[in-house]
Amino acid sequence: MARPGVRRIVPLTFGWEHIPKSISVHGAPESVRLREPVPGILLEVDGGWFLLDTGFNTPILLDEQLRRRMVHMGIEDELVGTVGDTIERAFEHVGVDPADVVEVAVSHLHYDHAGGIRWFAEHAPIHCQQRELDHALAQRAPEPQALCRVDFDDHRIDWRLGDGDVELAPGITAVATYGHTVGHQSFVVDLADGGGFVFAFDAADLQENLDGELAPGSVATGDVAEAVESIRRLKAIAAEKGYRVIPGHDPVAWPAFTAEMGCQGPTEPGRLLDPGTARRPDGH
Repeated sequence: MARPGVRRIVPLTFGWEHIPKSISVHGAPESVRLREPVPGILLEVDGGWFLLDTGFNTPILLDEQLRRRMVHMGIEDELVGTVGDTIERAFEHVGVDPADVVEVAVSHLHYDHAGGIRWFAEHAPIHCQQRELDHALAQRAPEPQALCRVDFDDHRIDWRLGDGDVELAPGITAVATYGHTVGHQSFVVDLADGGGFVFAFDAADLQENLDGELAPGSVATGDVAEAVESIRRLKAIAAEKGYRVIPGHDPVAWPAFTAEMGCQGPTEPGRLLDPGTARRPDGH
């Protein structure tokens, strides 16, 4: 008999960010740039799908004046497909309807992880760390620190707020991994037929972060040692369970994991948005 847990894992790719490696790895050179995937994960549970992270808010990124409010002006965002919402396109690639999502958890509230919350605000509870939401709502500057207030300041959202480690559903556990943001959380997923994975998200963007126990380049708390300890904690959990840690934005590891799960991720280049503008490089 299968144990309680997740029946199937379906990786999603919501787009890509063209960023300096120094954003992902503390101390890396600014001159090295990477095309990093923006991930999400669908977990098949009783009654539907449990979604980890929600990707971009496409309408904001396509609106030039709204995009100019964002402080991450040096980042180029590439959306899935050439038309429509990147949420729709990402779900279409794996043959799942967003309406079948019954619960959502976000690792943190940066715009590339919380931008799709609006799709689920009226029909699925949203799990987040209490301290993450409190910190984000307390910010006065418009869209500071890669936050976009409209993504999470919404009366329709049914927040389920945790304080530290918490079991979200059978086989899905949120693990506090503070550092990249003040309330970042990663996830341990136990499969019903045995085995599982630890999903680091932005506690460790790249495999290099894990292998070298290197903090992310962006540490909102300013405590690099805390961020490194979060990586070590994830590795310890994985070692105890015999699982593998999947980094959050690795341009090699994420497509490989997607293929390993038997999924076809987006392969064609999508809309590439210049930093600070909603125009594509060709002017359209």
